[in-house]
Amino acid sequence: MKLHPSIHVFERGWLSSNNVLLLGRHDAAMIDSGYVTHKQQTLELVRHALRGRHLDRLYNTHLHSDHCGGNAALQAHFGCDTFIPEAEADKVRRWDEDALSFKATGQQCERFTVDGVVTPGETLLLGELEWQALGAPGHHAHSVIYYCPSEKVLISADALWQNGFGVIFPELEDDGGFEEAGATLDLIASLDVKVVIPGHGAVFDDVEAALARARRRLDFLSADPKRNAEYAVKVLLKFLLLERQSMPLAATGPLFEAIPLMVEMGRRHFGMSATELAAWAVKQLVRACSARIENDILLNDG
Repeated sequence: MKLHPSIHVFERGWLSSNNVLLLGRHDAAMIDSGYVTHKQQTLELVRHALRGRHLDRLYNTHLHSDHCGGNAALQAHFGCDTFIPEAEADKVRRWDEDALSFKATGQQCERFTVDGVVTPGETLLLGELEWQALGAPGHHAHSVIYYCPSEKVLISADALWQNGFGVIFPELEDDGGFEEAGATLDLIASLDVKVVIPGHGAVFDDVEAALARARRRLDFLSADPKRNAEYAVKVLLKFLLLERQSMPLAATGPLFEAIPLMVEMGRRHFGMSATELAAWAVKQLVRACSARIENDILLNDG
């Protein structure tokens, strides 16, 4: 499918989110910067696409580590101004690791600075096009998605993928995430969208079918909130394993014990200690052929 020539999508593999570079005649902006361990690759992709030009502005749809982990590197190289959802600004300025999600999930993010905020409802000129910033809670309470009416293109972050959406993190703390995710899907359905640039995976145009799949997925998860918790635990362990590629099997229990979200999910949703939850999660990944065990080492697979 053809996108406007000002829109350049870098489809990334896990651990990084996709990056969207928006080139105008006089400036360049990018949405989302990937994970910190991929920062050099992110920088090289951006430099190659800019062909000697400068990256002026950087935006984050939300502050999960796979979407903002490259911020510091891009700031250091380009000196670009960085804009984040308004509700997250004070946390970043204080670098409040308890309020931000990085510590809670056991993931990394280099400290970055914030120059401005994005408020849901505002319109921004990014590249050659006007984009509407829309609040999209569900996966993340303060996520923003970007819609271009003239091109009927939606940058959906993790609110909508071709097959589902990201973990509903607010629901893990009983914070009404299912209802918010449903409202976000309703919002997307109300827009005239022809092409979606998701946070992960390929650009797609089967928007109605994707929305239908997402609604079925949401119905399945909301029917039993433990299902969302199970999905979250498996995703988070897989993320950690992708980052490390291997770890001693005996280290998984202490690792989970050191991750606040794992401790809380074990208590709230499973009635398990974090160490017991780690053993359960390992079994699930091995059963799904997403990991394997050799000589008491847990190895990434699949």
